[in-house]
Amino acid sequence: MSNNKDQLETELIHAPSNLDVEQRTGAVNVPIYLSSTYHQESFDAFGPFDYSRSGNPTRQALEEKIAQLEEGARGLAFASGMSAISSSFMLLSAGDHVLVSTDVYGGTYRFVTEVLTKFKIDHTFVDMTDLTEVNDAIKPNTKVIYIETPSNPCLNITDINGIVKIAKANDCLTFLDNTFMSPLYQKPINLGVDIVLHSATKFLSGHSDIIAGLAVTNTEELGERLAFIQNSFGSILGAQDSYQLIQGIKTLGSRLKQSSESALKIAAYLTNHPLIKNVFYPGLPNHPGHDLHNSQSKGSGAVLSFEIKDSVKAKTFVEQIRLPVFAVSLGAVETILSYPATMSHAAMPKQERDKRGITDGLFRFSVGLEHVDDLISDLDYALQAASQQVKDPHVVG
Repeated sequence: MSNNKDQLETELIHAPSNLDVEQRTGAVNVPIYLSSTYHQESFDAFGPFDYSRSGNPTRQALEEKIAQLEEGARGLAFASGMSAISSSFMLLSAGDHVLVSTDVYGGTYRFVTEVLTKFKIDHTFVDMTDLTEVNDAIKPNTKVIYIETPSNPCLNITDINGIVKIAKANDCLTFLDNTFMSPLYQKPINLGVDIVLHSATKFLSGHSDIIAGLAVTNTEELGERLAFIQNSFGSILGAQDSYQLIQGIKTLGSRLKQSSESALKIAAYLTNHPLIKNVFYPGLPNHPGHDLHNSQSKGSGAVLSFEIKDSVKAKTFVEQIRLPVFAVSLGAVETILSYPATMSHAAMPKQERDKRGITDGLFRFSVGLEHVDDLISDLDYALQAASQQVKDPHVVG
């Protein structure tokens, strides 16, 4: 048997599982263990599973899979992306301090500002693209540096190696939200990150049908600590959703490749559109983080954001566009158009959004599997219609 390491696209489908049922029957798919409890054969020694909050064979197969894909020591599957993020923050103690990327996901912002503070855990938001600012913001009690790269929704790029060096010099952990890139395009643990986080609802699942979160730790010891938090809070992913997520991961390679190719074409098109003010996508050569992103990632992803000009009415643009789903979330087979000001970042006060460039003209566009020419045609039609609507005061919008 060959000992050559498979490419990641192959590992997505064939990541090994140690479940006895698969080995005995040759089943192609992981079984769904819909059991809350497990019979123990011995009075003196329990088996590997006793109660499904603490461990479930289907969930374990998923956790082993994501740990292998991220090349980490321990994987954990949570009830949601925010459950994975909040559980990781619960590794902190009262009196600790965290540094958080300024343009962070709105749910993370809400947890840091409104929940962590109740536990006397302080925070500072910093521009993670500026390593000097990050270094200067470190305090004696700083314990975690929290990174998003590319960031949500403005796709800013953080130097992962640079942040890791600062963290290690100050005895801090690094957490990184890898939702946009997935392990297909970015391997943060190989760059020194301690915990990698995913809203697996997005690209890893890919079908807008489950809510799930994943975390991968770089060491078994850190994994044990996070598993204790997960078990204590009961924030676990159920067996059925674990199975569906395993199935979704199998097609990640094909889905993300096509969607990313389409995203680059759409970003290039919008860059030259007369009704677009700004386009944010790391695949564009004029993106300020383009070269850095390419040095630490293998692809630019399927998410871009764009800001419409003042002459375009946002409401009319949304009403006129036909193909994308206008919704919260991203990373699905269908293209999803989001309005961060009232969706992903609604938890963030307007003055804070404005500081981060999340204007009332900003849209996030998660490219799906539709034909790219149809998406471009639809975008152009909606932009033109929304522009005409503004120009004509006699038309009700």
